[in-house]
Amino acid sequence: MERHFTSIDDFLTDARAWLKGPVAIVLVEDEVEVATTLRHNQQLGFRTVLSLMPRSFALPRDLEATVYRIDYDTTAPGAGIAAVNRLIAAVPDLWMYYCYNAEFLFFPFCETRTIGEMLAFHTEERRSAMLTYVVDLYADDLDRSPDAVSLDRAHLDRSGYYALARRGADGPKERQLDFFGGLRWRFEEHVPQERRKIDRIALFRSKPGLKLSETHTFNDEEYNTYACPWHNNLTAAICSFRTAKALKTNAGSAFDISSFTWHNSAPFEWHSRQLLDLGLMEPGQWF
Repeated sequence: MERHFTSIDDFLTDARAWLKGPVAIVLVEDEVEVATTLRHNQQLGFRTVLSLMPRSFALPRDLEATVYRIDYDTTAPGAGIAAVNRLIAAVPDLWMYYCYNAEFLFFPFCETRTIGEMLAFHTEERRSAMLTYVVDLYADDLDRSPDAVSLDRAHLDRSGYYALARRGADGPKERQLDFFGGLRWRFEEHVPQERRKIDRIALFRSKPGLKLSETHTFNDEEYNTYACPWHNNLTAAICSFRTAKALKTNAGSAFDISSFTWHNSAPFEWHSRQLLDLGLMEPGQWF
């Protein structure tokens, strides 16, 4: 079966019949840790992994045989969100996940349980979406890793996270919060206000009429809630080099930042237990 498509239109010509969930959609913005990101999603148990990436980027041979590659310019304004919405509209009633390259999804007990098992439980709790926190990763030595990306020496903030009530037209929205922290909080002078939140509804079940917005929330308000009305639900974390990479490659901030480490930095252990211990994701009723 063909695995390289020249456009989303080309991909969707036949995809509706055979696309199986859960689906991971990786929006590739540059060539940093692309293969690592794709393999991570495969190891989590996603049945289908899509890579939307510029035509000039290369993929290793093993991924060419297992990943569906779609030629796409993800760097155009709004292009990534538009692509996710195209896929939502084309294939309803499918669990989907979207991320960018150099981002790594972790959920409770992901070392021994698959993404399919976790989403099956979440579905049984009558949930159609899951809140994820984007946890910033960064290299501890920017002289050795000038783009701030290092898998071996990745660090994260172990504190400094907080939430505020999400305001609606009639007051605070029920079971919705705006979450902040990490590099977007510590270096907020370099981050536009509308991009400072670290919450993202990255796991969701597609349905007719559903649309993702630039704020990483949906037009169905229930999708944007962190839990059902009765008890806490599962949440997950996306451990991401994306913000650190942007801060060190953008001319407006690169020369103002000599280090991302501070007294609350800790080495990232690449394990869900660390994220659970830090309160960066919630197991809910899943044990």
